[in-house]
Amino acid sequence: MADVEKGPQLADIQTEEDVRQLVYTFYDKVRADALLGPVFEKAIGGDWEPHLQIMCNFWSTMLLYSGKYRGDPMSKHMSLPIDPQHFSQWLTLFTGTLDVLFQGEVADNARARANNIARIMQSMLGFPLNNK
Repeated sequence: MADVEKGPQLADIQTEEDVRQLVYTFYDKVRADALLGPVFEKAIGGDWEPHLQIMCNFWSTMLLYSGKYRGDPMSKHMSLPIDPQHFSQWLTLFTGTLDVLFQGEVADNARARANNIARIMQSMLGFPLNNK
């Protein structure tokens, strides 16, 4: 039996440019999102470029082991007006972005790390964890 056509084969995340594409595409979706956009806009204050560069450094460190990020992402989120619905939407947008752009071991690692980040942040904020 012949394999069913799945569409074009996507490449894995391999370079800084790949990380940049992931981050910028994802945050374009965040900015347009009715739930997440206002929270990010208020926290960032309209100047997105510094935040995007920090996120590129963060994901470069997480996925390419570049060591470019040395901050504390957890503490920066503690005072935001967010709840479990925000984390769920963040994960939906992030994994959806990954699914459209990349596939492979590093993309799978990005997906797993995003889930762990959401789980840890929710726990630190005192939200019950959804054990899916």
